[in-house]
Amino acid sequence: MVDFGRVQKELQECSRDMESSGIKISPDSDNLVHLSGTIPGPIGTPYEGGTFHLDIKLPDGYPFEPPKMHFVTKVWHPNISSQSGAICLDILKDQWSPALTLKTALLSVQALLSAPEPDDPQDAVVAQQYLRDYQTFLGTARYWTETFAKTSSLGVEEKVQKLVEMGFPESKVRSALEAVGGDENVALEKLCSS
Repeated sequence: MVDFGRVQKELQECSRDMESSGIKISPDSDNLVHLSGTIPGPIGTPYEGGTFHLDIKLPDGYPFEPPKMHFVTKVWHPNISSQSGAICLDILKDQWSPALTLKTALLSVQALLSAPEPDDPQDAVVAQQYLRDYQTFLGTARYWTETFAKTSSLGVEEKVQKLVEMGFPESKVRSALEAVGGDENVALEKLCSS
């Protein structure tokens, strides 16, 4: 059974440090088993300036089993699937320890953005590009960051109108945009999956 007391404590600790770390974790609904995480792109990388959203599900055995995380924001990276957002990171698998927290797991994911491991890829195409044509990899990663991880300069009403024109009810559009901090791309993915 998930230790909900610990989860609440972790969420409080993370919100206290949000200004300095940039890492945010919040419940995706009323229960504490499904969470949303946000990490800033590391400075000095092609992900700089981007805001990356992750889906976090806690298994029944948490904290003795690792949280299940994947990127909602599309990322061009050797250790992250460009299709599903799956993450290849040892601490999210066999190297997990109950001493780790959701925040340290997200910090590790952020560190992975800074230091790819192309020899242990999640996405073989990206890994080959990283190893064989690094400049093209950098350009593609920057482009994906600009396209998928940066909020557009449109105002809230323009975003609402744009999504309503796609056929979504205005009330759902507003709540989806609010839930994801105004990120139009992530709101669209959330609307399509609900």
